[in-house]
Amino acid sequence: ATPMVAHHIASGMYGMIVVEPKEGLPKVDHEYYVMQGDFYTAGAFGERGHQQFSMEKAIDERPTYVLFNGSTNSLVGNNALQAKVGETVRLFIGNGGPNLISSFHVIGEIFDTVWVQTASEPVHNVQTTMIPAGGSTLVEFKLQVPGTYLLVDHSIFRTFNKGTLGMLKVTGNEDKAVYSGKEVDETYLGERAIANGGSKVAALEREYEKEKAENPKLQKLSKEILIAQGHKVFLNICSVCHQAEGQGVAGVFPPLAKADFLMKLAKQKDRAELIQIPLTGKAGPIVVNGKDYNQAMPPISGLTDADFASVLTYVTNTWGNSAEAFSVEEVQAAKAAAGASSAAPGSR
Repeated sequence: ATPMVAHHIASGMYGMIVVEPKEGLPKVDHEYYVMQGDFYTAGAFGERGHQQFSMEKAIDERPTYVLFNGSTNSLVGNNALQAKVGETVRLFIGNGGPNLISSFHVIGEIFDTVWVQTASEPVHNVQTTMIPAGGSTLVEFKLQVPGTYLLVDHSIFRTFNKGTLGMLKVTGNEDKAVYSGKEVDETYLGERAIANGGSKVAALEREYEKEKAENPKLQKLSKEILIAQGHKVFLNICSVCHQAEGQGVAGVFPPLAKADFLMKLAKQKDRAELIQIPLTGKAGPIVVNGKDYNQAMPPISGLTDADFASVLTYVTNTWGNSAEAFSVEEVQAAKAAAGASSAAPGSR
């Protein structure tokens, strides 16, 4: 409790010590340390340069950042936690505060066992666990299917707007009985799908089917239908990072709206480079509209070739962008090229 205590903690001066029972904890495949904390800077989220501490924000409990392990990129991209299907992961999770209670959650998983606030007796089958400021919790879970699982504070705006985002990348064989990989099924959504443009898509598809019946040579979906279908895919997956209007998040997620980087790739004769970004992911620095970004984008799983074609058509023809529609054949060719590249000698 070094004076001034609150300022001391708000500067990230905290940590965890694990004290195991004499016989030790049960063996697991991986143990990881995750520490949440809230930070208060005079500048806005993502503002560059040295930032002064804001006592006003701290007293009002209005953090500029809420982070895992002290950085917006501490557990993403090359820093993501790693595991395999069938393995058990143990997370030691702390919350340094100084102000906020954490609603810790892993998107795509249920905690098999939780030692709430590291109490002696565990509880089981927990979805989200609360961790008070100055507290800690221990969770374990076994992984059934591959994918990128997101570690979040489920006070969810903290995750996508203030920085509490981590990744657990899991490799291994799929199990369609556990998870099909499908993100949305309009058949089951019914009228609720209208909010995501379902009614427009259905009407366009009916019009297309009628015209196709009269003209058998019409084989490809119209650009308008692709854009409408891509809008649904974008809202359900891509808008989490790039935001609903494609504006991105300053200094974190690059914009798609009027994005020179995007449109340069979209207007190339061979657009495989652009298609491979959502297919295989992208990491490392890029410049978009004159601004630097260095965030890791994971590959998007669970989409069909048609989904990729439609969402690429949507983002390259919305918010002031304009390009030719993407086809399923283009996506398949880009997939084949990516597979050949990763299989080439020395490519790893």
